[in-house]
Amino acid sequence: MNMNINFSQLIEWRREFHQYPETGWAEFWTTCKIADYLESMGFEQILMGTEIINPDFVRGRHLSTVRQSIEKALVNGANPKWLDKMQEFTGCVAIFDSGKSGKTVALRFDIDCVNVSETKSDNHKPNQLGFSSKNEGLMHACGHDGHITVGLGVAQWIMQNKDKLSGKIKLIFQPAEEGVRGAAAIAASSVLDDVNYFISSHISFCASSGTIISNLKNFLSTTKVDIRYRGKPAHAGAAPHLGRNALLAAAHTVTQVYGISRHGEGMTRINVGVLKAGEGRNVVPATAEIQLEVRGENKAINQYMYDQVVQMVKGVALSFDVEYETEIMGEAVDMVNDPELIAKVEKIASQLPQIHTPNAEYAFNASEDATILGRKVQEQGGKSIYFILGADRTAEHHQSEFDFDERQLETGVQIYTGLLADINSK
Repeated sequence: MNMNINFSQLIEWRREFHQYPETGWAEFWTTCKIADYLESMGFEQILMGTEIINPDFVRGRHLSTVRQSIEKALVNGANPKWLDKMQEFTGCVAIFDSGKSGKTVALRFDIDCVNVSETKSDNHKPNQLGFSSKNEGLMHACGHDGHITVGLGVAQWIMQNKDKLSGKIKLIFQPAEEGVRGAAAIAASSVLDDVNYFISSHISFCASSGTIISNLKNFLSTTKVDIRYRGKPAHAGAAPHLGRNALLAAAHTVTQVYGISRHGEGMTRINVGVLKAGEGRNVVPATAEIQLEVRGENKAINQYMYDQVVQMVKGVALSFDVEYETEIMGEAVDMVNDPELIAKVEKIASQLPQIHTPNAEYAFNASEDATILGRKVQEQGGKSIYFILGADRTAEHHQSEFDFDERQLETGVQIYTGLLADINSK
């Protein structure tokens, strides 16, 4: 098969996407640009909107942000035909169907950015070379611009080798990975129903250039939840007894959830990241919001943590005579990589001269919503893997100085195309 990869094209794509970062569920310019490139390559099936998104499972999406982002995407030259097709939901899935019998493989690439302002330092390469973020307060500080690029590089290879491939290949460009918000809606659609192999990865993170972590371990299940209390305002001096204090309810909740008993069968985590409450100094607070997350070593332990939180919320609401609501804003599950795919990744990586460590293991102890997609494939009899593509970085992920070794974009394309050549060759 043709294994020639245009490295300069990869660099050009990555730097273009780096300039226009968009947050989760708002990646309208990004999705349009991806679709433009896929169509120009010859992909005839590019699915969008409710073809790939089940709205009932969308997490952490704010309609006001969506509408503003659509307007901004148009200003930045987004193709209106794709915006119409998206139905206000971002992301797309390109499908290559060889027309020949064979396996169906899904590759997932996340496309959103993080809420970080890129550094203005003269030592920062994107500033030196003129491709830093044009969207204030937003930055591809997690490498997802690289993930998009690898996906497009794989797409280009598929079209170059389409006559030599069998089965079906699905390229999933997923929105809203940050906050683990996007995968559940795709998993709840029909996109993965016929998939035999699911493959995804992350660039850099916990590994430097020359290393492939083929067997990432200890994915934690997680649930991100917002809790809102509604009380009753009252004059804090003249009639405090007429009020219902939502702030106090929230404060008691925060202290109580940190006292949830640890689970005896595996690790647990809980973190309250945001507490907002009140309207004024002399008013009994009528509103409060808590943003927290729980994690567990597996789905059952995580569910235990979530259930305990909800029970405490109910109890506090009763105690303080306030109303409450909870909303799941994101979720991920645990996953174990399949040995067959671990071996394939290691074999391909070991054949690349730039890789000196093709089979490292790493205890992740964190969460990734690709696991929802991978677990669905596994539960229907398929096989899944999530691996790390090592790349040197200038700072840690989600920091304003973050940048990564762009040479590893080519490595990423080589590993994915090597897997497709192995699984989908005629």
